[in-house]
Amino acid sequence: MVITKNKPQSKISYHKQDKHTFINLPILLCVIFLSLFGVIMIYSASYYSAELNYGDKFFFARKQLVGVIIGLFFLFVIYRFDYNYLKKYYKLALIISLILLALVFVPFLSVSNYGATRWIGFGSFTIQPSELAKFGLVLFCAGYLSKKHNEMHRFRTLIPILIAGGLMCVLIMLEPNMSITMCVGATFLFMLFVGGAKIKHLCSLGIPILAIIPILLLEPYRLKRLTAFLDPWANAQDEGFQLVQSLYSLGSGGLFGVGLFESRQKFLFLPFAESDFIFSIIGEELGLVGCLMVIIVFFVLIYYGFKVAKNASNRFGSLLASGITFVIAIQVILNIAVVTGSVPPTGLPLPFISSGGTSIVVFLSAVGVLLNIDKQSKKERLRNGFVP
Repeated sequence: MVITKNKPQSKISYHKQDKHTFINLPILLCVIFLSLFGVIMIYSASYYSAELNYGDKFFFARKQLVGVIIGLFFLFVIYRFDYNYLKKYYKLALIISLILLALVFVPFLSVSNYGATRWIGFGSFTIQPSELAKFGLVLFCAGYLSKKHNEMHRFRTLIPILIAGGLMCVLIMLEPNMSITMCVGATFLFMLFVGGAKIKHLCSLGIPILAIIPILLLEPYRLKRLTAFLDPWANAQDEGFQLVQSLYSLGSGGLFGVGLFESRQKFLFLPFAESDFIFSIIGEELGLVGCLMVIIVFFVLIYYGFKVAKNASNRFGSLLASGITFVIAIQVILNIAVVTGSVPPTGLPLPFISSGGTSIVVFLSAVGVLLNIDKQSKKERLRNGFVP
């Protein structure tokens, strides 16, 4: 009699939880805040250059807002679908990613800007395949590693991941895009680590990676960037210009900043103020306090992302959540490191904040997957009698 009475109570509790408490509010609120804050900061950083070049001071902010709306739409749609279905398509995700990366070299489709070919254009619509490819690689790694977890003690098990990641890195490097290449390289090594690869196998991969670095630095423009990083003031009007202006921007902000919309560096002093170097404008206008606020929000997002990975109901979900969270984390770290002069300058957007339609839509969609992983794990725990 006790069992039959408890069954309907458990069912009612399950449905109530399903409707009201499954969504991970800390993650959702963090990405909504960052995305809307990004639109405001993009407007502040770009209104002068946008009006000068396009006759519309809302040009970049409007495009970003549209991207946020589309991205949030995809986030909530993806949140409703069981992420486990994605496991069937992990190979297809890699194939599509590689095809899109290859299409940037097709003359009538490719769009070049600032000496790099990183976009595919369809009329006035453009996408940046490398933004999609990062998460395509994460899905491939999660699907493959969840199937092969009992064979991870063999080095040959790692070879498909190394080939997939290597091909992706080569295609992105040819664009050229050193920053995304670093991000992709770090991502597939991280996926191997959390997937159970032996430390000695991972260490053995460090030898060819270290050997490749000097070859990459043979490119003249990369050598100039390295020199500018080591002493930006030695050539402050050329290669060191961007980093020097970024440091001026951060330095002039002080503790509380010069005030929202009051930046001086955005008046054509700091290149890419609305995209790769938007964190410098945040520092100038909102000061150290504003920078710390943004970093704390990112920290909360990353913390809860890895918590989702830890509590996932299966290995595939854990690997997928880990990979998505790591991509966010590594881009935040690299972007802030670049604008503060901690690593050599390289173009990498700040997730959810920097200007870029493809980036904001893809990152918000990826968060939709992350939220769904959390949702499914909570459902599983409820079925097993635990309160999420």
